[in-house]
Amino acid sequence: MGSLPVRIKRLRATPLPAYMTEHAAGVDLCASLSADFVLAPGERALVPTGLAIELPPGFEAQVRPRSGLALRHGIALVNSPGTIDADYRGEIGVILINLGSEPFTVSDGERIAQMVFARCERAEFIEVDELGDTARGAGGFGHTGR
Repeated sequence: MGSLPVRIKRLRATPLPAYMTEHAAGVDLCASLSADFVLAPGERALVPTGLAIELPPGFEAQVRPRSGLALRHGIALVNSPGTIDADYRGEIGVILINLGSEPFTVSDGERIAQMVFARCERAEFIEVDELGDTARGAGGFGHTGR
């Protein structure tokens, strides 16, 4: 597996993203907080990470939920995956939502999301009068069954 050079800047004292296992697809992102806070059921919040990155052109970073937080506490990401574009230089923020039934305390340094890097292509749109036929056609939203 190759490596992708990603420049990273710490905006505050916060852990750098890290792969937790040898073949992990994503790195963990941690909350960078001056104080812990409680996320009530149904509530959402933008949680800072204290990090900014510079991606090479042609790549994006996807911010995704952590499965353990989702399973144990109902903590998810509102926009999943969140996209970090190659030209964005601001702080990475994670929009958490508590879909669980209990309040959840977000602590400084807590692993709150994971970030996966992906190559992306820019589309060139070609306007046409007709699209090619397929067996599926315009079928969608459950057309193949449950």
